[in-house]
Amino acid sequence: MVFNSLEFFVFFALVYFLYRKLSHAQQNLMLLAASLIFYGWWDWRFLFLLLLSSTIDYFAAALIARTGERKLRVRYLGLSMISNLTILGFFKYYDFFAGSFQSLLQGLGLEAGYTTLNIVLPVGISFYTFQAMSYTIDVYRGELAPIKKFSDFFLFITFFPQLVAGPIERATHLAPQILGPRECTAEKNREGVWLFLWGLFKKVVIADNLALVVNQAFAQASGLNGLETALAAYAFAVQIYCDFSGYSDIARGGAKLLGFDLMLNFNLPYFSQNPSEFWKRWHISLSTWLRDYLYIPLGGNRGSAGQTYRNLMLTMLLGGLWHGAAWTFAAWGAYQGALLIGHRMSAERLQRWLGNGNGVRVLNVAFNFQLVALGWLIFRAESFAQLQELLLNLFSGWQLTTNAMNMLKDFLAYSSLLVAFQVVQRFRKDLLPHYQWPAGLRLAWYSLLAYLVFAYGVVHGEDFIYFQF
Repeated sequence: MVFNSLEFFVFFALVYFLYRKLSHAQQNLMLLAASLIFYGWWDWRFLFLLLLSSTIDYFAAALIARTGERKLRVRYLGLSMISNLTILGFFKYYDFFAGSFQSLLQGLGLEAGYTTLNIVLPVGISFYTFQAMSYTIDVYRGELAPIKKFSDFFLFITFFPQLVAGPIERATHLAPQILGPRECTAEKNREGVWLFLWGLFKKVVIADNLALVVNQAFAQASGLNGLETALAAYAFAVQIYCDFSGYSDIARGGAKLLGFDLMLNFNLPYFSQNPSEFWKRWHISLSTWLRDYLYIPLGGNRGSAGQTYRNLMLTMLLGGLWHGAAWTFAAWGAYQGALLIGHRMSAERLQRWLGNGNGVRVLNVAFNFQLVALGWLIFRAESFAQLQELLLNLFSGWQLTTNAMNMLKDFLAYSSLLVAFQVVQRFRKDLLPHYQWPAGLRLAWYSLLAYLVFAYGVVHGEDFIYFQF
């Protein structure tokens, strides 16, 4: 069941109708049942996997809190970490590493004694695994008391608006909202409707239409010139942003209508002036997770410059592999790590040379977007061979061909309204600037978005990109 489907609208309407008529305890049980139905819609068999991992984490956290002996606490934490990483590793990475090792042996002229298993990847496994791991780690650190009722904990793991593609919630933020009473206020309803509409517009109008441009371009990568390759990278940059941030907006909007407040996952990332700022604005729930549970435990920036660079690179390499079981994702992670290291090495010097005026800030944003778009070529490439073709294309002719003109027209047609509104958001320093508009103008804005969704939205569009992660 996907957010941009009739099934989900009927499902959510039924959930919302029942939710408003139940007590707090009944709401939690109903939401848990709804979440299991939502997840089981893809493949009910994976509900058992979800139940297994959640049960281990629930009891591991309870045992951690119950004992004061450090060795036992470490063992219980280890039980949670090993079980989560084993499940994630088997389903997501076994075929990848087995296939890679098999190819290595064959390249050396040796026969491999095993084959891959063609394992089906459970939807959202990376998201709910990281969410569960953060829970037991926070209990171990003493930052959180364990959730007493298993049903409440299971709801924390499976809460359907954010189950399959985040935001990756921390128990310190979401658990109190599950355990305590919630209010469906007029303000939350208003913001929920807006987020739902805006996210749906970004997904079905922008992302799914640009997907047609991107898929065609990457299917004929060897025949693209430099300008066409750059336009393909720009189109994918907007597609993946609108696809994923659109999902996050719908998730947050649906949660708002139920009285919950999920964390902001995107904050105008393409207005970032440097790679470090980009990762503070892009996929915030993942970047802060990697910071708090990987980068800082590795040592963060507390050691020498070389140690800091090592920690950055390891964090981004693992962040790249989190996105998918392919060496291109590892390369993308390495590229992002190199950008962060380069920024850390040169930031102060560049600021002394260039200053910090408005013109410099605009140039920084433009230059950083080029770096990000180049990274998206690595991310989107299906193989290193295709990536090599794409990178070589950038140094070929930049003629304005008929294909390039068509790509440019589609890119501008589907991204201009987004860019215009986000410029307003950026300069007003407010993600909800339309709240200050006159009622008539605000109604016209909502009506325009709704019209575009119905008139130009791709009805049978692709699944959200991040479902594969």
